[in-house]
Amino acid sequence: MEIPSKYNPGEAESKWYQYWLDNNCFRSVPDDRDPFVITIPPPNVTGVLHMGHMLNNTIQDGLVRRARLLGKNACWVPGTDHASIATEAKVVAKLKEQGINKADLSREEFLKHAWEWTDKHGGIILEQLKKLGASCDWERTAFTLDESRYESVIQTFVDLHNKGLVYRGYRMVNWDPEAQTTVSDEEVNHKEVNSKLYFMRYYTEDKASYLTVATTRPETIFGDVAVCVNPNDERYKNLIGTTVIVPIVNREVTIIADEYVDPEFGTGCLKITPAHDINDKEIGDRHQLEIIDALNSDGTMNAHAMQFAGLDRFAARKAVAKELEAQGLLEKVEEYKTSVGTSERTGAVIEPRLSEQWFLKMKDLSQPALDAVLNEEVKLIPEKFINTYRHWMENVRDWCISRQLWWGHQIPAWYFGSGREDYVVANNAAAALELAREKSGNADLTAADLKQDPDALDTWFSSWLWPISVFDGIRNPDNEEINYYYPTDVLVTAPEILFFWVARMIMAGYEYRGKRPFEFVYLTGIVRDKQGRKMSKSLGNSPDPIELIGKFGADGVRVGMLLTSPAGNDLPFDEDLCLQGRNFSNKVWNAFRLIKGWEIAEIEQPSASKAAIEWFNSRFAEALASINDSMDKFRLSEALMTAYKLVWDDFCAWYLEMIKPAYGSPIDSATYQATTAILEKLLVVLHPFTPFLTEEIWQYLEPRKTGETIMYAQWPTVATVDETKLKHFNLVAALVTEVRNFRNEKGLSPKEAVKLYAKSELELSAGFSAALMKMANVSEVVAPATPEGQAFGFVIGKLEFAIPMEGNIDIAAEIEKLQEELRYTEGFLNMVNKKLSNEKFVSGAPEKVVAIEKKKQQDAIEKIAAIKSQLAVLG
Repeated sequence: MEIPSKYNPGEAESKWYQYWLDNNCFRSVPDDRDPFVITIPPPNVTGVLHMGHMLNNTIQDGLVRRARLLGKNACWVPGTDHASIATEAKVVAKLKEQGINKADLSREEFLKHAWEWTDKHGGIILEQLKKLGASCDWERTAFTLDESRYESVIQTFVDLHNKGLVYRGYRMVNWDPEAQTTVSDEEVNHKEVNSKLYFMRYYTEDKASYLTVATTRPETIFGDVAVCVNPNDERYKNLIGTTVIVPIVNREVTIIADEYVDPEFGTGCLKITPAHDINDKEIGDRHQLEIIDALNSDGTMNAHAMQFAGLDRFAARKAVAKELEAQGLLEKVEEYKTSVGTSERTGAVIEPRLSEQWFLKMKDLSQPALDAVLNEEVKLIPEKFINTYRHWMENVRDWCISRQLWWGHQIPAWYFGSGREDYVVANNAAAALELAREKSGNADLTAADLKQDPDALDTWFSSWLWPISVFDGIRNPDNEEINYYYPTDVLVTAPEILFFWVARMIMAGYEYRGKRPFEFVYLTGIVRDKQGRKMSKSLGNSPDPIELIGKFGADGVRVGMLLTSPAGNDLPFDEDLCLQGRNFSNKVWNAFRLIKGWEIAEIEQPSASKAAIEWFNSRFAEALASINDSMDKFRLSEALMTAYKLVWDDFCAWYLEMIKPAYGSPIDSATYQATTAILEKLLVVLHPFTPFLTEEIWQYLEPRKTGETIMYAQWPTVATVDETKLKHFNLVAALVTEVRNFRNEKGLSPKEAVKLYAKSELELSAGFSAALMKMANVSEVVAPATPEGQAFGFVIGKLEFAIPMEGNIDIAAEIEKLQEELRYTEGFLNMVNKKLSNEKFVSGAPEKVVAIEKKKQQDAIEKIAAIKSQLAVLG
């Protein structure tokens, strides 16, 4: 077959990915091999490929491909997450564009629109992953809302409720006014913002005096039910139990005392609004205070806000402040920095809101998951995240699992009466009806008498089952697949979801399988730009991954991302890394073409070639041991760098040079066969990093049968390392470098042979000596001996060498050149000395500048000594 002069990544990628698909190369079914299992962190159906996905999935694919080469039954399960909040927001926005209001639709009508949107957009990111080379078993593609996962989630909710772990509670929750649903603590991003502190006057009923109360949220005064001071604050002790009037509202409230109040903050007086602050709620509970909620679910003011009803909360803040000022109740306003929680999903400012929700008790569930990590049954990589994990788990709170959404798993609770306990939890409506009849004692209840809870479950309540549910281990806990594939091996994910996804999966694993869900959790870093900023669409600093693949090839991008991506540490991404990756692919391709271009003959094998093969096999074994160790420890960046240098430096720069036949001459068949065998081993080792390039060359090396692929080649085994061969090569490489440097410095043609003298005996075999003479164009190696007359000397380790000058260079011209260089360097040194002897400069210049000048001084002194030494040799 004719081999193209250039590697075409686009052509190779489309060709070989389709080939892998057509031949079911990614398919895994249980057999007698050891399984190696990764379940993909399911991306949101709303998502498209970004740089974080690229890094995460490149790592997963590298691990899976190596596992296949090691002979394991590798299974990489793909899938997507229904992403309740994000998807519902997308669908609502689309409906608005069509002039449709969600409130005007029934649940069934809305879900029809949601499924249409999902069917159209939900698979985009998985198709993009194929461009990257992701070798997932696509026949196993799961979706958190498909039938199997849906039933698994409902069954889990019912089971946990029956165990007394799921309950309904009236609690303060994080409320997203834009999505109009609760969000978890982990879905709230806290950021410092510039705000204002408003100092308001709460007068006594007789208007004789007042308390000054500072707040950042004057719009919540409509929910004020008390003013609180510290019981030990001498300023206000005599006022405890008396009353003041809430500004604008004119409601009389009592001054209470609670140690929660910090006397040093603001004025030491705290207005208590239990409906709008979790700490106020706790104080209100302790003092049995009334609860007045002044906000609607969409963040607008309700009827309690009087004339401000209907205003958005932030507009109301300004309007209330203006009214306070008009009534002489606003003492002053100060600039103030405060932390504000925003929704990770919509960006809206979170409102603390009292609401009846469903909760999952976490204390008992969390202990086995904490023990698993502390006992290293589940290993976090890197280990630095263990303390973070422990802190979270030791301070875990009950999980609010209900969301006020329609897109998701509808809570399997049915209400049949007017009381708070008039409900049942069941797997389906029919079972719920039977339970309701039994619980109510009313056998005449019908399906029409029951109303299912309209809320959906938190998205994470489905994905915490992911490693189990993808193998149908909830519905069928003893099926062949769950018994074979579970527990999985590695989870590759981001540290920011360590608690609310990783920890919860570990909890579910022990609760429903009695085992860890995975052995290793590889935590990737954040992909950042040159300025250290996190890559994001909003900043406009994130390249389009698909465009990168089109420009540099999938293998180029994979190599570029992995070169600087140690576990848990951020990746300083630069497109030049992808260029480096593409250049590496071209280097390998050109080496392959060079080898295939040689004419083969049945001739005697040169000793230099034999030495080269023996050396490289030892070097390969040494590098392979390092690559294996790095891969086993999930140091993919280090493994790739070792492989990269092995190919670029050792194979391309040295090995091929040592065996390359003279121009126009054939290569002996023994060396050719050994070289193609070496190249095949290199391709296998590179395959996890550059799957397309390696498949392309693999198929060219020897035409394979249909369905054969490098993916199922055998990972090389580590052979014995011959340290003597490595030592001899290192000496040869150093000598070749020195001789070549001598030629460059003296302007000698590479075609002009030189003699090389060694002061002591050289322990080089005939093969390595021949390799030295070939690559350095040395006519003779004389040892032990010292050349007569003038010579260029150098030292390697403890060995001294020399190259005769006579016959190689024009000595008179060399002396003139050195003398000119000496005069220039001495003049330069004199200029630097003057600067450093200037006390004004030394004392006034920055320390770094003075240090640079001192370095120049030392370099010049050393250079002058070296030039004089060379002149002495030349006489």
